[in-house]
Order: sequence, then C-alpha cells, then structure tokens
Amino acid sequence: MLANRPVLSQSFLTETGEVIPESKATRVQLPAFFSNLLPEGHMRQYLAERGGIKPTNEFKLIELLGEDLPGAVVIASQDGNPIDAEHHAENTSDEKPFHFSLAGIQLKFSAIAQKNGGLTIPVTGVGGDWIIKLPAQNYANVPENEFAMMQLAGSIGIPVPETKLVPLDEINGLPEMGVLIGSQALAVKRFDRAEGGKRIHIEDFAQVFNVYPHNKYDNAHYGNIARMVWMMTGNEGLIDFIRRLAFTILTGNGDMHLKNWSFIYEDGRTPKLSPAYDMVSTIPYIPKDGLALNLAESKEMKAITLNHFKKMAQKAKLPEELVLQTVRDTVDATLTAWEANYKHYNLPTEIVERIQGYMREVALRNS
Repeated sequence: MLANRPVLSQSFLTETGEVIPESKATRVQLPAFFSNLLPEGHMRQYLAERGGIKPTNEFKLIELLGEDLPGAVVIASQDGNPIDAEHHAENTSDEKPFHFSLAGIQLKFSAIAQKNGGLTIPVTGVGGDWIIKLPAQNYANVPENEFAMMQLAGSIGIPVPETKLVPLDEINGLPEMGVLIGSQALAVKRFDRAEGGKRIHIEDFAQVFNVYPHNKYDNAHYGNIARMVWMMTGNEGLIDFIRRLAFTILTGNGDMHLKNWSFIYEDGRTPKLSPAYDMVSTIPYIPKDGLALNLAESKEMKAITLNHFKKMAQKAKLPEELVLQTVRDTVDATLTAWEANYKHYNLPTEIVERIQGYMREVALRNS
C-alpha cells in the first residue's frame, strides 16, 4: 500500500497522494529534488576538486557524495561500488574526497563529537552527527550571530536543535579553507540523524516545490509555504511556521529562502516542520536587507505589518485570526526575550546595536 511506504518528496505526489509516474529527463543537471541535496558555491567547488570531477556534473557529484546526504537518501553507483577518485583524469590531489553533502552555500562539515567536548571531521566525511558551520569569509562573527538567534528562537518556543560555539583549534581534521573572519565555529546537532546513526528523512521546500537551488529566492512566496504547512500539518504546524516567519522579520533575517525551511519525516511518512536552522540576523551586515521571499507581494522587511499577514492568510485561505494572534504573541515574546537575554549572547557591541536599532524601527512591532 502506498500509504505505508516512506515518502521521498511531496513533489513526487499529486494532491490526492498518488505518485507522479514520470519526470523530465536530464543529462548533466539532476532533477530538482536531487540537485537540492548537493552543496552550492565554494563548498561544491572544493568537494568537486577533491573528487576530481567537474562541479557542474551533478550526476558524478551526487555519486561521489551520496553516502551521507541530508535526510535518509543514499546514492550509489549502479554497480554499488563507491567512486575511485583516482580514475578521474581531472583529479590532481592524493587526498581522499570527503564523502558527505550538506546542502547550501555556507562552509560546513559533518563531524563527530568527542568525549572531551571537541569535534572531529572523519577522514571519509561519513557518519557525523554534528554540523560544523565555519566563520564566513566576508562577514565577522556570523557563527556567534547565528548562535544568539538560535538561542533567542528557542526561548520563545521555536523548536531548535542543540547548538554550541566551538573554537576552531578544538576541531580535529578541519581542512584548509582560506581566510576566515573569526576563531569560532557553530556546531549544530544533526536532526536528520538519531542514535546509532539512524537516518531521518527531511526535505527542504525547494524540494517540496520542485524548484532548483538557483531559484531558491524565486518561484514561491511565504504564502505558498504557509498553505502547504497548514494542509500537511494542521493548525499546530501553521502556528509554528507563522511564529518563525514573524521572528525572521523581527530579528532582521533576510535569508530565509526556500532551502531554509524543511519538512522532517520522523516516522518516514508524516511531515512536520523540522527544527529551525540558519537563523541569522543579516541586518548588521546588510542594513537595508529585504525578505528572501515575498510576503503579500512585499519584500520590504522593515515595513511588514500585521496587515501583510492578514492579506497572506486571506489569499492562502488560512485561519486568519489564528495567524494574526500568533504574530501578536510572537512580537511580544521576541522583544521581551531579546531585552532579557541579549547581554548574555556575547555578541560584539556593534552587532547588538545594529540589531537593536532595526528592532526599534521595524513596523511589525507597532502594527
């Protein structure tokens, strides 16, 4: 019975739950669901070079990285054997490739926790239960910023994974990644892994909507996500989503695109919003930053009001008062928690002042 089988992606199902039998064939680029399992940007370039393959050849790249993809998906070659990177003509390194893929553009690695509190990146990259997010190459204190925002989110009831800041010199096996602005990394407990290495399936909303990674800022808006969350998870899931979206606006996070929202399938079949991740205040670095996606046809983050949420609820046919009351509650909770806790986050004064300046002016707090 289809109802008892694990779900790979909502994008492969019709509105009535039937499997879509065919997908468009591709030659070099993978279908959107699988393309979204791969890293982007500098991280893709780095791993492809280690594996001796072209970063644009997604079929070879996912074969190389397929032992430790996000969620429960495992990719192997047709004969079941791992790729031998030495067989690739482009390979110029004697090092083994890291066999893992953490989707996204940020510099991050899978790691194993040690008894002394440190972290070790396994030689093969397989089997890590923590994600290490390195300092940025262009902005200061990004790990500290994200740690603070994750702590703040957790304090108002948003589900978040365990996080901690780790000095770079306490991470064993960290490869050379060029100049990084900072001395600490953010370690995030993987919520797609359970005790004993059990894989828990997840899919981000670029996968849900069958959108390629390069379109993660387009092809959908927050009303689309809200509607899907409500249809699949009911009022409880919708409250969770609206709380996160209001928090995103209040803290000035302009990067909550489609790949930064995910479903998790703890039983393999039933979706709910995964724990929150990639919550960073971008305002300290990009003072006029806007929303990653449209909310009621607007991306002007600072100018978003309760009325925008009302319009979104009406257009997406969501329970309007539930949406509006959740926003009101989140505004009160977020501002109160920030005032009570920001001094304990150990953020540089300049970043704190920029966040506070934005919070004083954001329209949502007064609407």
